Amino acid sequence: SEGNPTMAVKECTKAGGCTTKEHKLVLDANWRWIHTTEGSKNCYTGNKWDSSICTDPDTCAQGCALEAVDAGQYESIYGITAVPGGVRLNFVTGANVGSRLFLLEDDETYKLFKLKNREFAVDVDSSTVECGMNGAMYFIEMAADGGKGRGYNAAGAKYGTGYCDAQCPHDVKFIGGKANSKDWKPHPKDFSNSMGLGHYGACCAEMDIWEANNMATAYTPHPCRIDTPGQYMCEGTECGDNDSGERYDGLCDKDGCDINPFRNGNATFYGKGASFDVDSARPMTVVTQFLTADGTDDGDLSEIRRFYVQDGRAISSPSIMTLPKTPDSITDEMC
Repeated sequence: SEGNPTMAVKECTKAGGCTTKEHKLVLDANWRWIHTTEGSKNCYTGNKWDSSICTDPDTCAQGCALEAVDAGQYESIYGITAVPGGVRLNFVTGANVGSRLFLLEDDETYKLFKLKNREFAVDVDSSTVECGMNGAMYFIEMAADGGKGRGYNAAGAKYGTGYCDAQCPHDVKFIGGKANSKDWKPHPKDFSNSMGLGHYGACCAEMDIWEANNMATAYTPHPCRIDTPGQYMCEGTECGDNDSGERYDGLCDKDGCDINPFRNGNATFYGKGASFDVDSARPMTVVTQFLTADGTDDGDLSEIRRFYVQDGRAISSPSIMTLPKTPDSITDEMC
């Protein structure tokens, strides 16, 4: 059975104060063992689907199942261990590389966040995330039930299905209740030989709260031109694939509109050591505010602001000196 790690989530209001609740975390379906529904034969091994089982996307999804991950496997296979209030994620654990976790509201539903007219804070420690690596915490517009009931998806949020993001990734193994097995090929940049690329991509809007290592950090909204909420199965030009030279022709803004102080020319704001305004060698609280034009929950999003907290001191994101009016937050004008 699933042995979910947990994370403490605190919700606060001026009037009511704060309440804390332990929420389960669940491993993304892409990292799980996929085997036949009858028996335990691998449907996917290394970076390939078994073509004798997965003759087409529907047959594959109908005949294959996602396996639960018990508490011991979360740690021993995926390198996910408990720390006070949350988890520590190892990058490489044995043959496994990385992990991706989602926050659950209950056993069958992801937790949804309403961000407008709110601020969101998260405690992070990226002291050992070195140059060239990216530790990420972000929101995506996937369905609360993980797409359960769509196509042959009988697993849902309980087993980490439904992932999508604004890069419209082709490595998602199941999209819309179908296996992404059509035209599947090994990922040319994956030297662990565990990833592949399918014909379809999985698109949805994305809000990157924390993309960072110990030398640089960025926060970035990535909107998409998609009318339907949740995971969208893209094909061809609408995926905006780099390899086809169509990055800027797709449904989603893959570049996004970010603030990265280092890239914007400020080399002393964030980094390892006491000489930086924000010392990435130590834990910090990262606070992101989502302001609306009329100060209500239903108003139009008008500004996204960022500050950091260390040693009880709030440290605002610096002005961007290379832009007109030197903005220090994300707005339509800044973008």
